[in-house]
Amino acid sequence: MKTKANAITALLVASLLIGTWGCSAPLTSREKGALMGFGFGAGSGAIIGSTVGHAAVGALVGGPVGLIGGALIGDQLMGR
Repeated sequence: MKTKANAITALLVASLLIGTWGCSAPLTSREKGALMGFGFGAGSGAIIGSTVGHAAVGALVGGPVGLIGGALIGDQLMGR
């Protein structure tokens, strides 16, 4: 079961990376913040989730939370 969760997490991260490589314009501060927040949120969610046996669920919950937080921080940086 853990192997399946790890495979899902790896597939999610790989698809995110491939999707961001296709961007033709440079990223704004908001987009950079959102991307970094998503990565940190998914990573920390997977780590926290793995301690209770649900790494994929932790990554799926932590990713969007980090995405929103990173986008908000990036938006504040763009406003300065």
